[in-house]
Order: sequence, then C-alpha cells, then structure tokens
Amino acid sequence: MTSSELWTRATADRYDAEETEAFSPAVLEPALAFLAALAGDGRALEFAIGTGRVGVPLRERGVPVAGIELSEHMAAVLRRKIGEDALPVTIGDMASALVPGEFSLVYLVYNTITNLLTQDEQVECFRNAARHLEPGGRFVIELGVPPLRFLPPGQVAVPFDVSGRHLGFDTFDLVGQVLVSHHLTREDDGRYRREESRHRYAWPAELDLMARIAGLELERRVANWHGAPFVQDSAKHISVWRKPS
Repeated sequence: MTSSELWTRATADRYDAEETEAFSPAVLEPALAFLAALAGDGRALEFAIGTGRVGVPLRERGVPVAGIELSEHMAAVLRRKIGEDALPVTIGDMASALVPGEFSLVYLVYNTITNLLTQDEQVECFRNAARHLEPGGRFVIELGVPPLRFLPPGQVAVPFDVSGRHLGFDTFDLVGQVLVSHHLTREDDGRYRREESRHRYAWPAELDLMARIAGLELERRVANWHGAPFVQDSAKHISVWRKPS
C-alpha cells in the first residue's frame, strides 16, 4: 500500500451528496468533452476513479473506461451505478496497480495525485501511467496550484470555503511540502463533524520533471477544462503529457 489515506465506508457513502457541485453539468461537461476528445477511439484508464464521478458518464459517452481505486468502499459506491462488465475496476494503488491492455488516455482528476504523500510515489504514478499508455497516448492531471501567495508572513493556514454548512482551510508544512485540509461540516442536527486529510502538493514544473523521468513529454497546459490559457494567476491547471510514438 502507498502512503495514501484510505477512504472509509462512511466517507464513501456520503461522498456524492457532499460533492454536488463537482457532479454538476457545468463542472462535468467540459471535463468529459476534453477527455473524450483525447481518448478518441481508444480506451481510457482513470487513476483513483472513486465513486465514478467522471468515469461513469465518460463510459456513457461511448469511451471504454477502466479504473484503479485504492478504497474498496469508494469502488462499492461506483458499482451501484454500473456493472463490472461495463466499467471494470482494479482495487489497488495508482502508483503500482496494473490493468491489462494499453490505453490511449490515462487521467487523474480533482487533485488526487496529492493523495500520494511522497515524491517517490508521485514519480511512480507517472511511471505507471506511461506503462499503461500506447505510443502516442496521453496522461492528464487536474491539479490546483499551491496557494502559498495567500500566506502572510508567519501564517500557515489558508481558508478555501466558508459557508453556513462548511468551513474548510488548509494548513501547510512548507518544508515537507505537505498540506492538511481541515473540514468542519454542520450536520442536520446542528452538530459539526470534523475531518482532515493530508496531501503532498507539487508545482507544475515538478510534475513536468516527473513526466520526463517517466518518458513523457508535455503537450499542453491550460487553466481549466474549457482550455483557457494557463497564466500567473491561474488557480489550477489541466496538464497533458504525451508518450512518444
């Protein structure tokens, strides 16, 4: 097992309900169009497929999709939506688990590469993507840019959501390059549920080096699924690396 924290049954069961914005057509449709265009007539492999937020509708668009997922509980939620014959899922970690065959597209969305808490494991994730790609295939990552510019001198916390039902903020270990996401979520009975998760953040240039180690070449980097230019103030990036033919 990698250093990724394992999603529990309780977290998996409420995941879809708490991520409603990420499931909305405004968020999903441009991502699906972007990924389907890259997959073309080939197969797609989603690392950390989770409950199938992206993989299931991408399969419904006609793209053959397979997945790798570390949490059996997350995969069980996915399985309620679609059968194994239509969308096979391998239980294992995305840095080493193998799926038979070659793919024209491997993708990893929603900041999930940060679940791997060491640089070595993130490098192995790139290598595993390259291992599954056919010549000319692409590896796609969606990842936020570390918001370190929002840290005043001497502070280590940055809020990312402040609402009536949820308070979220990240604390940063700048030496270890690890952030902890803290969540306080108000339940229906008025009590608050506290959760936290650890992530290793990485800059785009570091990911490019990981890609080079894996034998991949940067093809494109944009600021969102609509293809807006990636600029200095972009909050996230969609990066596409290509395996040479």
